[in-house]
Amino acid sequence: MRELVRPPRLRAGSRVAVVAPSGPIPEERLAAGLDILRGWDLDPVVAPHVLDRHEEFEYLAGTDRNRAADLQAAWCDPSVDAVLCARGGYGVQRMVDLLDWDALRAAGPKVFLGFSDITSLHEAFAARLGLVTLHGPMVAGLDFVKNARAQEHLRATLLEPESVRTVVSDGRALVPGRARGVLLGGCLALLATDIGTPYARPPEPGGLLCLEDVGEDTYRLDRSLTQLLRAGRFDGVCGILLGSWDRCGPYEKVRALLLDRLGGLGVPIAEEFGFGHCDGALTVPFGVRAELDAEAGTLTLEAPALA
Repeated sequence: MRELVRPPRLRAGSRVAVVAPSGPIPEERLAAGLDILRGWDLDPVVAPHVLDRHEEFEYLAGTDRNRAADLQAAWCDPSVDAVLCARGGYGVQRMVDLLDWDALRAAGPKVFLGFSDITSLHEAFAARLGLVTLHGPMVAGLDFVKNARAQEHLRATLLEPESVRTVVSDGRALVPGRARGVLLGGCLALLATDIGTPYARPPEPGGLLCLEDVGEDTYRLDRSLTQLLRAGRFDGVCGILLGSWDRCGPYEKVRALLLDRLGGLGVPIAEEFGFGHCDGALTVPFGVRAELDAEAGTLTLEAPALA
């Protein structure tokens, strides 16, 4: 699997645009997140439609067209160094086809951050732009505004990426071993529903696949994992990192399912790795080559997440 292009790191004074490609944003949490960014000496700007609400579907942050327009305008603005998502929820799959990918490509590399529903954009940025993206806490997310570990790991990744070349988790090995590969993945349900779309990446050898999810019954996790297996999405994967499974049922049941569906792949698997929908979520750069040591619970990046 090919490594992707690393965008430039942020510096004091870097302008960062905040967008809402998915669900509606609590205004007070957005304000708290913006204050944190300013405390890092960054210059946050809020896209025009971030606080919109869809008139009919309350789970969307405004219309598909406006959410897409905000993302595209932010990315194509030469004064913007990073585009940070405010939250996930649902909605990216409704707006991703409205983006002008030629214009986004012409704008050049910059930092992109989000997780959960933003998985569909991680996949699209990799497939269409060949760009490293950051899977990490979002600006109006509870973890970002209230958890010091999540804040510090993201801050270091954005501004001092060489200081977090080794990611240390509190997890353990579901299947022991070491593996080298290129990081990719995201929310399990979104990866499964992306299959068959123009943005789903074909299986490539040498991937370190990151998986997590939230609020899915165990049988739904089973369905998504089985769909990915049947579609060949795990073909060539050399290692797997499992993040959080909040509100997905008793963890021992989820763990048994993960071992049942993934253990037969014969690759190292690290569980409870500390990314996704959990307190103190770690930031993981997708598209960077790294080494996983499942028993030690470490992920060592071969190069900093950002250039």
